[in-house]
Amino acid sequence: MDTEAGLGSLPQLPGAERPVPVPEAGPEVVERWRARGGELVDLLSEVRARAGGVAAFRLGPAPTVLVTDPQAVQHVLARRPERYVKRSHRARLLVGDGVLSATGRAWKTQRRLLQAQFTGTGMRRYEQRIDAAARTTADRWREFARTGRTLDVAREMRRFALDAIWRSLTGHALDDGTERELTAVEAVAAALPTLPADASDARDAVAADLARIDAVARHAIERARDGSAGPDGPGLLHVLTDAAGERPEYTDRLIRDELVTLLVAGHETTATTLTWLHLLLDRHPGARADALAAGSEGSERRRQAVQALIHETLRLYPSAWILPRHAAEDDVLEGHTVEAGTDILVCPYLTHRDPELWPDPEHFAPRRFLAPGGRPTHPGAYFPFGLGPRACLGMQFAVRETTVLLEHLLPYTPAFASLPTKTDYGITVRPAGPTPATLRPPRT
Repeated sequence: MDTEAGLGSLPQLPGAERPVPVPEAGPEVVERWRARGGELVDLLSEVRARAGGVAAFRLGPAPTVLVTDPQAVQHVLARRPERYVKRSHRARLLVGDGVLSATGRAWKTQRRLLQAQFTGTGMRRYEQRIDAAARTTADRWREFARTGRTLDVAREMRRFALDAIWRSLTGHALDDGTERELTAVEAVAAALPTLPADASDARDAVAADLARIDAVARHAIERARDGSAGPDGPGLLHVLTDAAGERPEYTDRLIRDELVTLLVAGHETTATTLTWLHLLLDRHPGARADALAAGSEGSERRRQAVQALIHETLRLYPSAWILPRHAAEDDVLEGHTVEAGTDILVCPYLTHRDPELWPDPEHFAPRRFLAPGGRPTHPGAYFPFGLGPRACLGMQFAVRETTVLLEHLLPYTPAFASLPTKTDYGITVRPAGPTPATLRPPRT
């Protein structure tokens, strides 16, 4: 890194020490990682161990800066988001110009329209639909427990999360045909890390799945335009089609992109969190017992205990495990010079496992989120949904649906026939492989 270029434009406070270069992990770290053929998270873990919470490494001629220090995290994501911007999102092939990948003025306009739907009064519109999806899943689990038939826990969690967001988008319960077609969303998301670098070749590789997604979206948009509200009234999709009457930018294509964005963001991360939680409870049965003993069903104490399970799962497996940014201008980050054009990787996964912030960080300990002083209070120390203006819009929705479902399912204990042995680090961090189980019914 050229540490002198552009330093004249960096902010310098009177009496402050002159900024210094970002500490850099040596090339041998990258060489060893390449020789082992490990995951990116393995490289980032070693970079942090070698060079600290703001650390540089080189995969090519220019350095990339890894950010895990809480103060630096808050600086990048919340205090100076205009200096550290998103560029092309790796899911753009799937979500197009939806709010997840949009930038600049378009992003501000799209986020403003959707934000009201996921806070306060807006969320209350969807609580009934979330509850209905949770009751449907609870009925399925009751039947699985009665018959002793095997279920796949991950598939069940995906079906619930997809049902909850589909009801919220369209006002209709998820039917078997729509569920079957929307498996294409998961297929494309899983393929993204391995697709060709050329955009045309990448699109060709998943063209059939994208066509299935487009067909479902087109049908849903047509129903919304025809005034076909579901049993619970209009859904979020109707907000988008109504916007098209006043805002010319809301073309059929943009509405499709927003619909698919909400489907991806609204079910993939929730399903993954719920799957991890069941696997963690299998390893730590005492945590289930503690939550069930915390209070009676429906009580505030039970809800707090359930949410502690959720937050501890999100600490270990955050919804977005890595948040790429790009330095749009020169800056000083925790005393270190960062030049315009530098790629930044903010990594919640590593921040949440920092032993200086979280004692015994690899241990699943939900009580961290119940006991006073059990967790660090700095906003940059725990941010499973991101931080700042680009934090996940659906955070309240995700916590709400996860809490409601667990209140129904916690009394059932899955007995896993086998467990995933690997972890996939893609758009989300998810267990790789099936999760077959039978259910032990609640104790009476």
